[in-house]
Amino acid sequence: MQVRIPPRSGTAFEIRKGQLLTVIDPEGEQVSDLVAFSTADRSERISSGRSIDYASRLFLTTGDILYSNRSNPMFTIVEDEVGRHDFTLTPCSSDTFRKIYGDSDPHHGCQGNLERALEPYGIEGDDIPIAFNVFMHVSVDGDTGEIAVLPPKSKPGEKTVFRAEMDLIVGMTACSAGQSNNFKYKPIEFVLSD
Repeated sequence: MQVRIPPRSGTAFEIRKGQLLTVIDPEGEQVSDLVAFSTADRSERISSGRSIDYASRLFLTTGDILYSNRSNPMFTIVEDEVGRHDFTLTPCSSDTFRKIYGDSDPHHGCQGNLERALEPYGIEGDDIPIAFNVFMHVSVDGDTGEIAVLPPKSKPGEKTVFRAEMDLIVGMTACSAGQSNNFKYKPIEFVLSD
C-alpha cells in the first residue's frame, strides 16, 4: 500500500529486517527527512558521521549503507533514480525558520513533525539525529566548504529504495523548509514491501 505524507507533516512506523522502503517524490522537487532507530534499543540510531566516513564521500547512492552510531548497518540503498541526497543538514525547526528565513511566527518544521510522530515510540526531540534527507540537493564548494541548498533534482514519480538491515523504527517527513523544495510545499509517498 502506498502511503502519502501530506506537505509539511511527518509520520513514523516500524519496518522489519529485509523489508524494502520505497520513498517516492510524487510531484518532484520535494525532500523527505528520514531517521531510523533500532527497535531493540532506541539509543542506537542512524549516523551521518559513520555512514559518510565509511563511504568516503558525502553523497550516498545505490549500494551505499546507512550505518548506526554503533557502526551497524541500518539501511542499504538498493535503487536510486535520483542519485543526489543530503546527509549533513539537521531537520529544519522553528529555530531554522527564525534564523534563516526571519520568521517571527515560525513553523515547527521537520524537527517538530518528527518529534510528534516518534513520541509514541518513546523517542524525544534530543534523540533525533541528523536525517538522511532523501532527494535534498546541497552543493558543497570543495575549496571553501560553503554550502548552498538548491532545488531537488527529483522529478515526479522518481524513487529511492532502501532495504532494512535490522528491525527499525522510522520517522519520515514531507519537508517544511522552502529552500529544500523550491518554496513549493509538496507531499512525499512511501511503500513498505517484502
